[in-house]
This record gives sequence, structure tokens and C-alpha cells, in this order.
Amino acid sequence: MKRPIRVVVAKAGLDGHDRGAKVVARGLRDSGMEVIYTGVHQTPEQVVETALQEDADAIGLSLLSGAHNYLFTRVSELMREKGMDDVLLFGGGIIPEDDIPLLREHGVDRVFPPGSSLAEIAEYVRAAVALRRGSASPAQA
Repeated sequence: MKRPIRVVVAKAGLDGHDRGAKVVARGLRDSGMEVIYTGVHQTPEQVVETALQEDADAIGLSLLSGAHNYLFTRVSELMREKGMDDVLLFGGGIIPEDDIPLLREHGVDRVFPPGSSLAEIAEYVRAAVALRRGSASPAQA
């Protein structure tokens, strides 16, 4: 049997509001994933380095500060530089719908708006990681 999905949940930038990130981290953990929560005020470099050190399958960024276009793009760039093409990048927070297509172009697989259910987020991560692992079904991820 494969190891559990490992997810780094991070608060990048100057935003110190981490309640949503903690709720998502707990929800993913309660759904059977291993979660590494980085805490607040992380740089993109710290987030990517943590994901590398922890052999993460996914990085989930929570952003409320308005710096999402820069921070997501920078994390994605660093992931590419480090050869982390198999690591899922997703996020959530206060992100205008008009900005989501640009984020997707820069490697963000999915953005969850406020009000997204923990079950929806966990199901998505499980399915997306299964695809990256080449598993036949999300249950095998």
C-alpha cells in the first residue's frame, strides 16, 4: 500500500490571518492525509523548500493579502526550477474570480473560494494526487 498523501499547507507573504489555513490543514489530516503546516509569514522559497524536505505530494497556499498573483506565480516558478512537476499546487482565500485564469496559467491547479467544503477540498486533493501518481483510482493515492 502506498504512503499517505503529504500536503504542505502554507501562509505565504505578510498575511497573518491563518484560521482558514488551519481549518483546511485539520480537514485534510482528518481525511487521512499527512499535513505539514508551515505557519504564517513564509516566503515562497521557504514554502518550496519545506515541500522538498517533506517529500510533499501537494502544496496548498492560503492567501488573503491581495498578493496572490505574485506569491502563487513565484511558488510555481520555484517548483519548476526544483523539478517538482509532480507536486500539486492549489490554494484558497480571498482571490478575485478574474485572477484565477492567470493563476491557472502559472501552474495553480485549483483555487478554492471562501465557503468551499473540507470534503470538496480533500476529495480534489486525493483525486489530483492519484492522477499525478498514476493510480487507477483516488482510493489508491
